[in-house]
Amino acid sequence: MNQINESVPQEFILLGFSDRPWLELPLFVVFLVSYILTIFGNLAIILVSRLDSKLHTPMYFFLTNLSLLDLCYTTSTVPQMLVNICNSRKVISYGGCVAQLFTALGSTVLPSCPYLIAPSVAASWISGFSNSVLQSTLTLQMPLCGHKEVDHFFCEVPALLKLSCVDTTANEAELFFISVLFLLIPVALILISYAFIVQAVLRIRSAEGRRKAFGTCGSHLIVVSLFYGTAIYMYLQPPSPASKDRGKMVSLFYGIITPMLNPLIYTLRNKDVKGAFKRKLHLFSTV
Repeated sequence: MNQINESVPQEFILLGFSDRPWLELPLFVVFLVSYILTIFGNLAIILVSRLDSKLHTPMYFFLTNLSLLDLCYTTSTVPQMLVNICNSRKVISYGGCVAQLFTALGSTVLPSCPYLIAPSVAASWISGFSNSVLQSTLTLQMPLCGHKEVDHFFCEVPALLKLSCVDTTANEAELFFISVLFLLIPVALILISYAFIVQAVLRIRSAEGRRKAFGTCGSHLIVVSLFYGTAIYMYLQPPSPASKDRGKMVSLFYGIITPMLNPLIYTLRNKDVKGAFKRKLHLFSTV
């Protein structure tokens, strides 16, 4: 029992890019600006979607949940990253590391039929949280033998598995299978849906209508590609010492950049949301 307890550190050291101190100031600015935009953008989407009755539709209900998911994920990681950049001792408590693992929720591509709104959203949260609990539990059970230097900005399963002093082949195989289930299959479904969308857009007779439709779909596809492309690179590529720094930068795209872009791409450019903002601002100005 003492041997097991000794293998569990009270805190972890998050190395990040500590070997490149000249990167700390630019990274701090990027993290801080991205986090502020993420908070305000996603909170605005949640509030306006709830306050404006014209946005009480299945699409905005799903987008509200996406905004909530982005808020949970970034709030569990970015503040700690900002604190560590400003300190020479870049640590996170064991409990804080566990919290980051458990709040790294995932979501799945589910049908958006009006009769399946609640079940779809519930299934998305439950499946993502169940995956997070499973991965976290299996990872935290691995003996670390005193190792506590995490070569990453935050606690993530692949980085923590590298600390283990026993064979992690089974864990890596299980992580690969889950990643295929939660990453490759949704990507395939998204690409199939976009193929049908392209077919529908090509049937639009107006050139201006086709241009606007392709512009909207293109921006959506960019965000989807950023999130799934970088996550697939991180979780499905074979481990390589040469790619560790590249992996850190890649994780920033799906962990920070994508949550910042989601409000802009999916809703803030939407005329319905712009109209809702104008109505609410006009209402508050007349009070």
